[in-house]
Amino acid sequence: MEIINAQGLSYQTLNESIRRLLDNGCNELVLKGVNGQRYIGTGIQSKARMEIYGVPGNNLGALMDGPEIEVFNNAQDGVGNTMNEGTLIVHGSTADITGYSMRGGRIFIRGDVGYRVGIHMKAFREKNPLIVIGGKAGDFLGEYMAGGTLVLLGLDLKPDEDIVGNFVATGMHGGEIFIRGHIDPAVLGKEVKAVKPTKEDDNRLRQIIGDFSNYFDVKAEKILDYPFTKLIPYNKRPYGTLYAY
Repeated sequence: MEIINAQGLSYQTLNESIRRLLDNGCNELVLKGVNGQRYIGTGIQSKARMEIYGVPGNNLGALMDGPEIEVFNNAQDGVGNTMNEGTLIVHGSTADITGYSMRGGRIFIRGDVGYRVGIHMKAFREKNPLIVIGGKAGDFLGEYMAGGTLVLLGLDLKPDEDIVGNFVATGMHGGEIFIRGHIDPAVLGKEVKAVKPTKEDDNRLRQIIGDFSNYFDVKAEKILDYPFTKLIPYNKRPYGTLYAY
């Protein structure tokens, strides 16, 4: 295990140090004192594991292909941007566009997320990306989603808090979204409909929530005791007739 004290380091210097250690065969890294440095884990092709103490900056794990990164705090915008493979675990909350255009890998977030989470998320060949959110989400969750799976749990909500904002799944034309509890149809994009999860869905959710509970030490059965709503697109090309007849 190698330890890097990131306090006071520029993002360029920090990322150069990370890559140098990985290139030299290191497969376990601990970063301490992280304070907004961007691009940590970006483009890394490795099975290495990285622990981050502090708050990483934008584009954590962007374009990454294989690592496991665990953040013991919050993270800023663009977590998992266009990631291809690997796992991101965030014990706090993340900001906007988490999982932007991701086409593989898994993201687990214990807290809340910002706006446009899962935007342009897609499946690619055998890959089926996954985002699991423990708290609530802002507007435009799953916007233009083309594939993959989003799971929103709404844990620890206050009585007057909504689990999600407006314009859920606007432009969605692939993939699936599971929301724990009831969702007001008024907040949904017109391209999606709410259905009851199938038995197969229930089995997959049990496995997904099991992984979530292991990462964050919460009781899976308590989460699964509450019913889920599944969102699916009406068709695969909701705007096709706007361009061709």
